Amino acid sequence: MPDTTVPATERAEQRSPIAQIPSGPPTALQSPIPSPPTDTSDGDADVLVVGAGPAGLMLACELGLGNVRTVVLERHPAPPGFCRGFNLNARSLELLDRRGLADRFLAEGPTVPTTAFAGAAQLNLAAMRTKHPYVLGIAQTRVEEILAERATELGVRILRGHRLTGLRQDDSGVRAEVDSPDGRILLRAGWLVGCDGARSTVRKLAQIGFPGTPARRFTLLGDVVLADPQAIPFGVTAGANGTVFAIPRPGYVRLITHDPQPPDNRDEPVTLPAFQDTLDRALGRHVEIAEAHWLTRFGDAVRLAEQLRHGRVLLAGDAAHIHPPAGAIGVNAAIDDAMNLGWKLGLVARGQAPDSLLNTYHTERHAAGARLLRNTQAQTLIAVEGERLAPVRDLLAELAQAEETAGYFAEAITGVGTRYPVHHGSGHPWEGRMVPDVPLKRDRLLPLLALTGGGALLVDESTGADSLQEAARPWADRVTVVSARPDSLPGTPAILVRPDGHAAWAGTPSAPHRTAAQQLRGVLNHWFGPPTKVTGPETSAT
Repeated sequence: MPDTTVPATERAEQRSPIAQIPSGPPTALQSPIPSPPTDTSDGDADVLVVGAGPAGLMLACELGLGNVRTVVLERHPAPPGFCRGFNLNARSLELLDRRGLADRFLAEGPTVPTTAFAGAAQLNLAAMRTKHPYVLGIAQTRVEEILAERATELGVRILRGHRLTGLRQDDSGVRAEVDSPDGRILLRAGWLVGCDGARSTVRKLAQIGFPGTPARRFTLLGDVVLADPQAIPFGVTAGANGTVFAIPRPGYVRLITHDPQPPDNRDEPVTLPAFQDTLDRALGRHVEIAEAHWLTRFGDAVRLAEQLRHGRVLLAGDAAHIHPPAGAIGVNAAIDDAMNLGWKLGLVARGQAPDSLLNTYHTERHAAGARLLRNTQAQTLIAVEGERLAPVRDLLAELAQAEETAGYFAEAITGVGTRYPVHHGSGHPWEGRMVPDVPLKRDRLLPLLALTGGGALLVDESTGADSLQEAARPWADRVTVVSARPDSLPGTPAILVRPDGHAAWAGTPSAPHRTAAQQLRGVLNHWFGPPTKVTGPETSAT
């Protein structure tokens, strides 16, 4: 693989030592040691994660669960004093359930069985096929705090105030140049993942294309305290010259309105006088803002990275895709990316699977990103085009509530209906989808996935699945074989569940045992790497 070279020049790299990560409780990196870097070192980490947002922290949790040496670099010295989003949807809660974490989040806020689609149109979340038919109200800042706590529990190092300034990769790994509180340092790792947001430094340094459309419409967001808290009702208010969306928050209100005259420099800070003027103009009356906690501007740009993997560099979350904020789906898509990548990168980093497994991350999540962009663009277009697309909005609003279509509609928008491609498909309805919490002979599926972080082969002993159990034995270090309770695997003798909870394979009841076992071995090899040599007597399912 050719080197990818960025601002860290070869000469500077040669004169700068590698910083060693100290043992003990998390602290800033110690001063660089005087010895120069060598190619024989194991490096400072197996994986460097750049960015301590939802994607980076969720990925860190996944890697930590898999005993992968992981270091998270975050350029800001402390978590932000503002909050971008306020929800986790059913898809995220399903994924977190498969790590035993959903209850930590559910304890933090209320759940609501509907959510906005476009304008006044609502999604009927209760119609979805999920254990969590609702949206959870929780601040993104709290999501990050909980994930950071979990990552630390799993031995992950989170280094704040560390900004990536350069990277270089080759066949043996990645070297990252970092500005730290102690000065310039170099870190080595096998892999590096950019979870550093829409303006990703990793994406730019790795020279990964980010095609799409620039922002054409801009929106102002303000977390403010009103002089009269009753001056604007919660929800959408249609004013004389625009609309204002008011969301209640503890001690303040979030106001969102169209920015009709954004400055030439879209990065120019939003001032309180400018926000006040835009608010008054939209409403056609003066509503005094007593205090502003956070003011910002965002656009409707749509972009998707050309590659989610470039050699030993990968992208996740906003670094991989940006889209309008319709549906408040950003945090949820970030968690989805991280769960898909985490177990695959863990297998590769531990040497249990070839790095070609990471190509499936690009295949699955790039397609998911394209669907995300399509859905959010459609929602935004319907919302901003007003009366011209009112018939389309009204039609979709009906479909979102109709008994026959409400579930499908909500699952498509929230990602609950995500279905990944499978090999050797049998046509079973669970293939590629999230497997429900199947009752097992001694427990249930979700606690098993949370405990091991690995895959699971669920077998129905009444169908004579001995050959399938034997076929899976060489993967016992990565896949747990368990017996499901009678009739809990409808229409199949066995289901292979990936670590992220999706079904990778379902056996065909009519297939000869030898054929099914051979097929299963091929699928195991594809998703979990080559088999381990098995010795000793045959073991049965637990």
